[in-house]
Amino acid sequence: MLKISRKTIVTALSAVALAIPAVAAAQANYPSQPITFIVPYAAGGSSDTRSRQLAQHMSQSLGVTVVVENRPGASGNIGTSQIARAKPDGYTIGLGNFAPMAINKSLYGDTLPFDPEKDIQPIALIERGGMVLGVNADSPYQSAQELLEDARANPDKLNYASTGAGGASHLISELFKQRADFSAVHVPYRGGAPAVNDLIGGNVDMYLELASLFIPHLKADTPRLRALAISTEERISALPDVPTFKELGIDLVGSNWFGVVAPAGIPDDVLQKLNKAVNEALQDESYRKIVESQGANVAGGTPEEFEAFIRSESKLWGELIKAQGITVQ
Repeated sequence: MLKISRKTIVTALSAVALAIPAVAAAQANYPSQPITFIVPYAAGGSSDTRSRQLAQHMSQSLGVTVVVENRPGASGNIGTSQIARAKPDGYTIGLGNFAPMAINKSLYGDTLPFDPEKDIQPIALIERGGMVLGVNADSPYQSAQELLEDARANPDKLNYASTGAGGASHLISELFKQRADFSAVHVPYRGGAPAVNDLIGGNVDMYLELASLFIPHLKADTPRLRALAISTEERISALPDVPTFKELGIDLVGSNWFGVVAPAGIPDDVLQKLNKAVNEALQDESYRKIVESQGANVAGGTPEEFEAFIRSESKLWGELIKAQGITVQ
C-alpha cells in the first residue's frame, strides 16, 4: 500500500491554498493582456468585417487590444475547433455562427472535430440577418407568387444558387422549398460573390442570401437585381418595400446569425465581463447604424439566451437536414 506522509499532505494542501488566491486575483484583473478573436472564415467577407468592427468596440470597453485572427476552412469547422481547444481563460474567443454552431453536427456527425454543445461556451448573440429572395433584374418574375406558380407547374425547371451544401443560403432555400411546396435544382458556389455574379448574369434563377450582399445591386442607379421576399418576422428598414414570406402566406422565418463564443469552462466572472463588453459594443450608435444599414438586426442578451437560441436552431435545421436527406457531398 502506498504511504503518504503527513508532511506531504500538508505541503500539497498549502500549495492548493496558495494557488486559489492567485487564480482569483488573475480573474479579478482580467483582462490584463491582448485577447485573440478567432474568425473561422477568410478575411474580407461579412463575418470578418463584422468581427473587426466588434473587436474594435470591445477593445475600448475592456481596455486591451482584441486581435482578430482568420482561421478559415471546412465550413467554419477549423476555426471553431481552435476556439474549442483553446485554454478557457478568456484570452481566446471568437465568432460562432449558423453553420458550425447549429448545422455541422447534423451534417458531419462524429467526424466533427468539436461538439458545439459541450466544447463551446456561448457569450452573446451579435445579430440576425434575414435572407432575401433575389432574382435578376430582367427576370420574368415580378413577385414571389409568380415565381412559385411557375415552379409548382414545372418541377425542377428553376434552379437556385447557394454558397455550398450546408450553408445558410442552402438550408434556408431547402426550407423555402419545403414550406412553399415546390422543387428546384441546387447550384452550389464557393462563396456569395460568384453566386451573385451568376444571378446578375442570368445563369441561375434565384438566390436566397443576406440582404447585405444584395443591397448594393438593388439600390444601384440601374438595379441589377430584384428582391421578392425576405425571411424576417417583419420588414426591415434597409428594404422597406420587400415583403416578408409570412406576408405572402409562407411560413418561412430564418436567418444567418453571428455571435461571440469561447471555449467551454471559462470562469463565470470572465464570461460576464465578456458578455458586458459585447452588449456595450452592440449599443454603440455608429455600430448599430452599420448593422442595420446592411439589412441585419442587432441582437445582444445573456449567455443563457444565446445558448437557448443555438439549441432551437440546431433542432430546426437538424430536422430539416434529416427530412430532406441533405448531405455535404
